[in-house]
Amino acid sequence: MKLPSYMLIGLFLSLLLSVVPFSETLLQAATPTAVTPVSGVALTQGVQKTLLDNGLTVLTKEVHTTPVVSVQVWYKVGSRNEVKGESGISHQLEHLMFKGTTERPVQFGRLFSALGSQFNAFTSYDETVYFGTVQRDKLQALLTLEADRMKNALVGSDQLQSEKRVVVSELQGYENSPSYRLDRAVMRDAFPNRAYGLPVGGTKADVEKFTLQQVRNYYQTYYSPENATLVITGDFTTKPVLKVVKETFGQLSPRVKESANTRRRREIISASTAQKAPIVLKQPGSVGLLQAVYPLPNIQHPDVPAIDLMDTILTGGRSSRLYQALVESGLASSVNASAAELIEPGWYEIRATAAPSQELSKIAQFLQAALSKLQQQPVTLEELNQAKTQLQASFILGNQDITSQASQLGYSQTIAGDYRYIERYLSAIAQVTPQDVQRVAQTYLNPAKQTVGFFEPTQPDGQPGSSGGGSGRTLENFSPGQPVDPAELAKYLPPTTSATTANQQPLPEQFSLKNGLRVLLLPDKSVPTINLSGQIEAGSEFDGNQKAGLANLTANNLMNGTKTQDALTLAKILEDRGAGLDFAASREGVNISGQGLSADLPLLVQTLANVLEDATFPSNQLELSRQRALTSLRSQLDDPNGLGRRVFQQAIYPESHPFYSFPTAESLKSITRDDVLGFYEKHYRPDTTTIAFVGDFDPVKVKALLNQTFGRWQATGKAPMLNLPTVSLPSTLTRLSKVIPGKAEAVTYIGYRGISRKDPRFYAALVLNQILGGDTLSSRLGTEVRDRQGLTYGIYSGFAAGVNPGPFLIQMQTAPGDTQKAIASTLALLKQLREQGVTAAELNTAKRSIVNSYPVELANPSDVAGIILNNSVYGLSQAELREFPQRIENVTLADVQQAIQELIQPEKLVIVTAGPSQG
Repeated sequence: MKLPSYMLIGLFLSLLLSVVPFSETLLQAATPTAVTPVSGVALTQGVQKTLLDNGLTVLTKEVHTTPVVSVQVWYKVGSRNEVKGESGISHQLEHLMFKGTTERPVQFGRLFSALGSQFNAFTSYDETVYFGTVQRDKLQALLTLEADRMKNALVGSDQLQSEKRVVVSELQGYENSPSYRLDRAVMRDAFPNRAYGLPVGGTKADVEKFTLQQVRNYYQTYYSPENATLVITGDFTTKPVLKVVKETFGQLSPRVKESANTRRRREIISASTAQKAPIVLKQPGSVGLLQAVYPLPNIQHPDVPAIDLMDTILTGGRSSRLYQALVESGLASSVNASAAELIEPGWYEIRATAAPSQELSKIAQFLQAALSKLQQQPVTLEELNQAKTQLQASFILGNQDITSQASQLGYSQTIAGDYRYIERYLSAIAQVTPQDVQRVAQTYLNPAKQTVGFFEPTQPDGQPGSSGGGSGRTLENFSPGQPVDPAELAKYLPPTTSATTANQQPLPEQFSLKNGLRVLLLPDKSVPTINLSGQIEAGSEFDGNQKAGLANLTANNLMNGTKTQDALTLAKILEDRGAGLDFAASREGVNISGQGLSADLPLLVQTLANVLEDATFPSNQLELSRQRALTSLRSQLDDPNGLGRRVFQQAIYPESHPFYSFPTAESLKSITRDDVLGFYEKHYRPDTTTIAFVGDFDPVKVKALLNQTFGRWQATGKAPMLNLPTVSLPSTLTRLSKVIPGKAEAVTYIGYRGISRKDPRFYAALVLNQILGGDTLSSRLGTEVRDRQGLTYGIYSGFAAGVNPGPFLIQMQTAPGDTQKAIASTLALLKQLREQGVTAAELNTAKRSIVNSYPVELANPSDVAGIILNNSVYGLSQAELREFPQRIENVTLADVQQAIQELIQPEKLVIVTAGPSQG
């Protein structure tokens, strides 16, 4: 029942959100004894289904835990509904739905942003979805806007031509990915006569040929009340909200059209019974890839629960069969799988990334052996119970916030035809037997019905791209249009209800253990879960250039064994209970993330203490981690985003600066086990560790648990300190270009050294950035470069403000022929900003957007854990959690104008472009 993220084609480069009925990164779980079933009633309880006279299905669920609401409109139309020659038209229309309406001829992204909405949209095989989460007093406004664009979308010639360029830019960006190209070839071969066999986003050739009438007809056919489900979850009262729904959506008439179900000729044919030779793509790239696809039944088939459990047994975590067979053996750097169970018969796919020097044919042999074993004998009861617990735990953890709950309801209603589908699904999960799993493996993992693809890279050495020509090219002069006047925009904003009273956000309790470990506790009884977020001051800033990658190798090996437990035992301890614990080194620290059900808090804490105090770093596991790091490095150097960011960062910071270092093949190969042990002993200390807990717990019991568990962990000597050199801005504008063979789209980074989080200008800079490029659709950069000129799929700016000053940067992707114009446009906008400043109306709109969206950020317990952790790590008061909105409100026009003069210096920018040759 999972909806894999690769199926979703989203609207924004920077804000893509994968909506899945279960958490995409499943927290593995199992119990060797009988599993206590989790009921889907928890999600559907309190849901009221209303069918309007015009056919619109409305699902409402009151959740009064936070003062926010989520509004989602699910249209039952996706690439499944497209006919030959119009692939991607569903996705193209999704883009146009943001271009305004006849009643409101303005970019809807600006309207949503003004409301403080966290909004997005995506197109998939069976559905197109628009969603926004706002403060509760903005609910009526959000409903008004969604109803308006259901009927009155402005699908005009200018809008279509502009947005076609944007969509082509998006598709070309996907072409940069070898995995996308392999998937396209495999799916086309697996389903040659079905719309599911084409990419959801369509093809460049089809998109460029779309006519205005064609797109308008598609809109008229599918964007109609009887073909949609409106989902509302959150802090509202049902009766008055339904009255508003009837006043907005209820006034829309069903469209007179041919049936959406009979519009196209369905061509669902049986898969061939003759085994096909693998598809082989030999193209520019850096790592080998394997993809195998097997036909599946549709979502209504009774085998679906057993198929999902089969999937979990195969790839659900470190103890899963394919991870053990392919990754732990050193054949693959990664393996994952997903079952696409859709309105029409779907598929099961398995993907693997080859480890260095490993042959794809050998990986395919080991894969088939593992699948054959599953077919030849039933799984153990322990394995099956582990998989059941994993799915059940992921169901609870994946629905902690109201946006996820709304998505689950919308998905079930749209794809399965009943919002209560999850109840039947989880009930069926509990009934699956080992024989059921064996049977579905035999039925669906049939070698005669599989389609296999290999991506064989033609530049497997992973060397970075060469410098391209044109790095010294003179930029053309460009005069940007005038900024959008917020007063003009305000004319189109629906009224909001009276402002809600300020929410007295509870503050975390902060204390330190005797050994110096800092702890933050914030109880939240709304969901029976635990969210853990932590940081250790052991990040890559301590690497040095010669051993770049050391911090990450150390963090990645923490779970590979301790003095009392080996790697598989550690994995199973967590996976048996549906809990997860991960470590990842960032520039300024090692990030700890953990989730589990509330009863699993002791397990999470004990496992965390075990690996932080007693990790042993076995040599064989360290070598496997090194090989995975080398694979990751090759992929990064072959990716315009990854290579571009590396070159950009190294152009900003001098070689002596800790922010300069990035792993190289040489540095990774030079790291010894003694290096890792030394780094661990030196930098993993309680007095440089902070851990935040948010969830359903008793603070008194947690304090006792932490004192007992971490009591023997002691630091010796003084904590390592860094003396970071001062970084000056470049004296002149600097241009750099890197060519990567085989890429279709360029990625450009523009910026220089920025500010730290404690810089007194931070809040003014945040408001300034909201105006400049904080949102792809509503900012000055987005309005000019993306919306008006159609030069990029996504452009945004940001201040990477940490404990130390990170970069200020602008990022965008462009077609090679558009890169220079997009850069020129961006520089002209920065000059315009510096010369003219911002208006009071822009200031107030930006502040409102930030302040109004803040409660939405606090609506997810997992996000709250990260926020309170960062506030502590950055040295801010715990009251920041409550006071942040007022600090934004206090920013004045003079503050922003001063920030512009001090922080925006177009003549000193570093500009790095990576991708195809520019000329």
